Amino acid sequence: MRPTSRTSDLLLTAFAPAIWGSTYIVTTEALAGWHPLTVALLRALPAGLLLLVLVRRLPEGLWWGRSAMLGALNFSVFWVLLFVSAYRLPGGVAATVGAVQPLIVLLLSRAVLGTRIRALGVLAALCGIAGVAMLVLAPGASIDPLGVAAGLGGAVSMAVGMVLTRRWQPPVPALTFTAWQLVAGGVLLLPVVLWLQPAVPAVSMANLLGLAWLGLVGAALTCILWFRGIARLGPTVTAPLALLSPIAAVLLGWAGLGQTLTPMQMAGMVVVIASIALSQLAQGAAAPRPSRTAAASRG
Repeated sequence: MRPTSRTSDLLLTAFAPAIWGSTYIVTTEALAGWHPLTVALLRALPAGLLLLVLVRRLPEGLWWGRSAMLGALNFSVFWVLLFVSAYRLPGGVAATVGAVQPLIVLLLSRAVLGTRIRALGVLAALCGIAGVAMLVLAPGASIDPLGVAAGLGGAVSMAVGMVLTRRWQPPVPALTFTAWQLVAGGVLLLPVVLWLQPAVPAVSMANLLGLAWLGLVGAALTCILWFRGIARLGPTVTAPLALLSPIAAVLLGWAGLGQTLTPMQMAGMVVVIASIALSQLAQGAAAPRPSRTAAASRG
């Protein structure tokens, strides 16, 4: 992959978690009082159905099962566990637990894809966890074992989904693959939402705009870019970019809600960005170099 192509792929993929950082401010400001699982359902299913109408193609053969499994891992199971973690843990603790995902992706990629684990990559993942903790973790935050287990389970679910997304490359564009997964994830969330029967408040224009942003931009567009990035760059390169999400959330809270930005948080941002840069350096070093014959043939 040429350097310019790799850079553009990284930038496009990084756009997804940067947008996901807006989820907190949108849900608190435009969807206050809404049940998180209802929001997750309305975020995934309508966006997936819209994309499915656009692509006009259904899965075939084994892709029905694979789409259902990936939809569950990347959306249904992940969002349910994320909700349990957020409900039982302070937000900073939940985010810090979720930051272990790049480390899990490294281990799973080694087991499933045969990707080499480099010490620099492990160091980068650990720095990412520390940076997120500095960014969002409040002193004296309470720890609930079930909440931590749910947070770890969510990180594992998303990590497995990323690795399998790379392993199972479908014969369709990223747009179609995203549509299949979003619909599957939404359908699997539907019985959970109906079982819990969360009350839906009276719908306002602000609610509709918030749902449109989370669904069309925060799910459809960003997931297309995210799955494209996994396919082109690999999960070990893509996973650390997810740490941009808490940075975006903190910056939006500071700029839009007037929240305080402390020196510790600014230092945490620097550490997170440095960890992402280290991870890219580690994976770049791990990438196989073209042979002289292949280089000569291209020259």
